[in-house]
Amino acid sequence: MLSAALDAPGFAPLPPRARTLLETLGAPPRLGAHLRVVHDVAVTLTGWVGPRVDVPAVLFGAATHDIGKILHPEELSGPGSAHELAGYSLLLSQGVDESLARFARTHGSWDAADVTFEDLLVTLADKVWKGKRLPELEQRVAARLGGAPWETFLALDDELERIAAGADERLAFQAAYPTSG
Repeated sequence: MLSAALDAPGFAPLPPRARTLLETLGAPPRLGAHLRVVHDVAVTLTGWVGPRVDVPAVLFGAATHDIGKILHPEELSGPGSAHELAGYSLLLSQGVDESLARFARTHGSWDAADVTFEDLLVTLADKVWKGKRLPELEQRVAARLGGAPWETFLALDDELERIAAGADERLAFQAAYPTSG
C-alpha cells in the first residue's frame, strides 16, 4: 500500500532519497500519502516564491517532516509532537545531513526565533495542504518575501487561497490509505 500512495497520479513525486527512506524504514501508507500531498503543496509554494529559497531543501523537508511518525504511529490519527525530535534523530541515524533533518524537528515550532525561511515554507505547506490558515505564520512568510508589505501579503493570501481550494481532494487522498500495513 505504501507504493500505491507514493506512485498514485496527481501529485508531484517525492525526492528519490525521501522515497527510499520511507520504503526502507517501512512507513505506514497514510504517512506516505500525507508526505506526498505536503510535498506537492511545497512544490507549488517554492514555484511561486522563486529563487529566494533553497528549493531542494524545502522539498526534502516537506517530504520527510513527519517521518518520526514511523516511530510514533499513534500520531498519524491523533495529536502529539513526539514524532518531531524522533524524526530528526531517525533522519540523522540514516545519514541525512542536519541541514535537511532539521525540518522534522522545526515544522512544529515555526514561531521560534531561529527558524529559517525554508522552515517556514515547510510548516506553511504542512498547514495549507488541508486548508488550514494561520495568519501569524503567513505574516512571517510575507515579511521574509520582502517587497511592499501589504502587496506581498495580498499576493501570498491569493496563492494560499488557491492552494487551500484543493484541500478536500488532498484530504480524501490521504484518508484512502491505512495508518498501518
